[in-house]
Amino acid sequence: MSGRAWLVVYLKGAAMGAADAVPGVSGGTIALITGIYERLVGAIAALEPAEALGLLALVPRLGRQDAREELWEALVGMDVPFLLLLGVGVLTSVITVANIVHVAYNEFPGVTFAFFFGLIAASVVVLLGEVELDTPGRVAAAVLGFVFAFVVSPQGQANVLPGGLPVLFVVGAVAICAMVLPGVSGSLILITLGKYQTMTTAVSDATDALLAGDAGAASSPVSVLVVFSVGALVGLLSFARVVKWALDSYRAATLTFLVALMAGALRAPAIRITDANPEWIGASGVAIVVAGLLGAGAVLLLDANTDDLDY
Repeated sequence: MSGRAWLVVYLKGAAMGAADAVPGVSGGTIALITGIYERLVGAIAALEPAEALGLLALVPRLGRQDAREELWEALVGMDVPFLLLLGVGVLTSVITVANIVHVAYNEFPGVTFAFFFGLIAASVVVLLGEVELDTPGRVAAAVLGFVFAFVVSPQGQANVLPGGLPVLFVVGAVAICAMVLPGVSGSLILITLGKYQTMTTAVSDATDALLAGDAGAASSPVSVLVVFSVGALVGLLSFARVVKWALDSYRAATLTFLVALMAGALRAPAIRITDANPEWIGASGVAIVVAGLLGAGAVLLLDANTDDLDY
């Protein structure tokens, strides 16, 4: 894989991470419009514990050239380099964007969610070619996807779940489904479960404490992030297999369902825009429209520049 192709994968991971950090936008949506969705799902679903143990058996022999070559070939065959590079892009972007969104979400909700609305709406337009309504089953899939996302979109503000690390493990497993399910944002799930503020605060506090060199202050937010991440890993490995099976068995219906999910999810940012700007007058109305157009433009620009590199 060329250096440019490596960079493309990293940037797509960064775009996914940015999407996962904002309520109402899904990293799976970005993966779908940038052409890596099926590869991502397939690579995650192909990760097997037995294969991982086989790779560990090579570790004692890594001093030998043939063992290193065998390990690299096995990793490439499992698409691990692709997943790792994508993951680095996701992680660096989540850490950066989460701190920005933490401020924008609280200080400028109307403009922020208008930008999110534009992102999702343009994503639906880009992916309309994947929608097929030529059979009753596919029509049902579209209706089900739209209704499901529309119903779960109202964003809960209360902390509906108790605290504690075990709960965060389960929340991580559920929220990560957004990585492989376009239309339903992981951050939206966190908001619905009352844990969005918990996680964005943990990212912000951990970042500040680590940059200040205060290990004691970092221990609590870092433990929150670690437990959440372990739960996310378990959920990701499990749910990806379900999505891969659906794509392999019912590709057209599954893609139609996924795009319909995205369309239904537009209700989430629309509610927040209306709540923040009930009158839609003056400069605030102009700012809302401009932010929406910028969000849509970002997706259209990303789609126009998605290339066919062999990465």
